Amino acid sequence: MHQLSKSGLFPIVIVFPFLRVNGMAVFPFILIKNQDLKNDTRLIRHETIHLMQELELLIVPFYILYLINYLVNMVKYRDHEKAYLDIVFEREAYAHEADNGYLKQRKFWGWLKFVR
Repeated sequence: MHQLSKSGLFPIVIVFPFLRVNGMAVFPFILIKNQDLKNDTRLIRHETIHLMQELELLIVPFYILYLINYLVNMVKYRDHEKAYLDIVFEREAYAHEADNGYLKQRKFWGWLKFVR
């Protein structure tokens, strides 16, 4: 069973076999590459953190900020992996994906702590 997020929403998980990554949050869904990943609580928590971020920023602004942050990082690092991992939203999600209690205690706009 998936952990209930602070918002009271259960993530809606959809298997999308053509996905190039294991998981992706596209509000209000979590898309995963295969059925087995539904049991990967770490991945589901990571993507649920993104759903919370998307809600906080009213969805579309989240995607705009995510893309801008990625593009700035690409100029800075000239490396996709480094640019991706340094996106402020990814930094919060990776930092707390293993924390079972994070979604219940997460502060509104918790990602701001990861801005450098």
